[in-house]
Amino acid sequence: MFSKILIANRGEIACRVIETARRMGVATVAVYSQADANAAHVALADEAIAIGGPAPKDSYLRGDAIINAALQTGAQAIHPGYGFLSENPDFVDAVVAAGLVFIGPSGDAIRAMGLKDAAKALMEQAGVPIVPGYMGTNQDADHLAAQADAIGYPVLIKAVAGGGGKGMRLVERAGDFADALASAQGEAQTAFANPAVLIEKYITSPRHIEVQVFGDGQRAVHLFERDCSLQRRHQKVIEEAPAPGMTPEMRDAMGQAATRAAEAIGYSGAGTVEFIIDGSDGLRPDRFWFMEMNTRLQVEHPVTEAITGIDLVEWQLRVASGEPLPATQDQLSITGHAFEARLYAEDVPAGFLPATGTLSHLQFAPDCRADTGVRAGDVISPWYDPMIAKIITHGPTRAIALGQLARALEQTQVAGTVTNLAFLARLARHEGFARGEVDTGLIAREIDSLAAAPPVPPAAQALAVIAAAGLWQGDASGFALWGALRRPVPFDPPAAIRVHGPGHIGVEIDGMTHDCVLAQDGWRVDGAKTGAAMQMDRDSVTIFMAGAHRFDIPDPLERGSSAETSDLTLAPMPGLVKSVFVTQGQNVSAGDRLAIMEAMKMEHTMLAARDGVVAEVLVVEGAQVEAGAALIRLEEEE
Repeated sequence: MFSKILIANRGEIACRVIETARRMGVATVAVYSQADANAAHVALADEAIAIGGPAPKDSYLRGDAIINAALQTGAQAIHPGYGFLSENPDFVDAVVAAGLVFIGPSGDAIRAMGLKDAAKALMEQAGVPIVPGYMGTNQDADHLAAQADAIGYPVLIKAVAGGGGKGMRLVERAGDFADALASAQGEAQTAFANPAVLIEKYITSPRHIEVQVFGDGQRAVHLFERDCSLQRRHQKVIEEAPAPGMTPEMRDAMGQAATRAAEAIGYSGAGTVEFIIDGSDGLRPDRFWFMEMNTRLQVEHPVTEAITGIDLVEWQLRVASGEPLPATQDQLSITGHAFEARLYAEDVPAGFLPATGTLSHLQFAPDCRADTGVRAGDVISPWYDPMIAKIITHGPTRAIALGQLARALEQTQVAGTVTNLAFLARLARHEGFARGEVDTGLIAREIDSLAAAPPVPPAAQALAVIAAAGLWQGDASGFALWGALRRPVPFDPPAAIRVHGPGHIGVEIDGMTHDCVLAQDGWRVDGAKTGAAMQMDRDSVTIFMAGAHRFDIPDPLERGSSAETSDLTLAPMPGLVKSVFVTQGQNVSAGDRLAIMEAMKMEHTMLAARDGVVAEVLVVEGAQVEAGAALIRLEEEE
């Protein structure tokens, strides 16, 4: 076994690897960018080395700096985590050439699976079923359009070097193909420096089921399946294991196909073989096809750990250090059911825009596993993925595990940034999902109800007024003792309080009066126990009560702006201006593309809010801008 390893990553996966290494008596080295100098993974590791600026290309993608850090600190091996350099075969070769061990597959194995078209051809040779499609080298737009016509719509355009939904577009009509192709190729070029795409037949009732495999370079086993069908724009949202509705025949067929795929490339370490399933007639062994292989540990690996009782990171370290596979296939079994939900800093009602901010408060439910790389006081940076944590539950049945997940999400407390907590909780309570009616289109079909702003309980609003007045602890000092003094409170809508005595306050808001009493078990509103908690920030207060409810606190000295928002296109988050499509004096129509911003690994298109003429272009391509920065100004309407 190694005595010291370096983790070439950040955030929750770096913390996850460090925790297992520490349990195994292995010392750890963290690397960090300027933006991560005070990050959780840096504090958790035994040693830490700075490797560059905040942009990934200046730090976590600098293979030479990472290898030098390993050599400098005496680390014997490098664990890549996922993302960044984890599937870069040239980095693997450089690690080995430096006399170090790469905790993962060989560079050749990664190359074999790195390009989707070549991987599918290889899988076809190994007897693994593949989706009908075009995987050729001819990337001429007209040729690709002809191939799409031959396959038959709807089709899916996918970057051959892709992952995480980047460079992927669903095309339902021939007339939309050209624009979708250009968009997919542009995003693929940015994300992977490779604009090549393949085209697949789109399965109309698809389920996304993947199989966890583990190899030692000679043989491989599978650790059963995960269902990752709950997706939004090809990004996984909630994962579970095992897959609902799975039959022994289907599990055996998929497991054998996955292990054939791993053994065909001499795979070593943890990997995932992803399949697309036509779920229109249940799960049938003749209705699944290979999509791709992820040659690394997956974000959703905890659900597999929960149902198998196996620490996959421990297996990674043991196999990379030269041990054989720790178990044979017949020694592996499933116990219970597990779910994982991805908690992000994002504004769901605003279209799932990534968010930034300082986490002024962070507390997880007591009865769940929470894999996180941040703490209260940490900053959600615009430089990296805005994941806050993964919430994992495990129970004896699917229904129990799902109920645990819903409750854990409702009890999780985050303040300082907007999150997708309410969205996740609604998904966990969705009746169709509870019945096991899972497919990749569920979220899109139900998006209006799932993404709507959560209703605000009147009791939470009343308690927010009390917090804004500085009376959360029930302290009534400074108020007249001979009568209930009425005092206005800056709030939206306007509010006032009447203090009847210590811990007894009347709140007038929105035409209603609420009687609030601070009892031994916390605040009670109109006689009802709330169990509420509070976090006060500089310009907002968050009340945690059956979810999180954030209220802005108006500054009475602040003057409102008279600028017309339809005249200005503003940056919705910090990011890079990738493209600008208009020039001064140009006529535009409502919905026309004005610019593209790139933030937190995703592209966001800025559209004209109305018809008009471009008065000013206030940014240039390549500029890094802050949230709220003006990008394009239209001439005032006459």
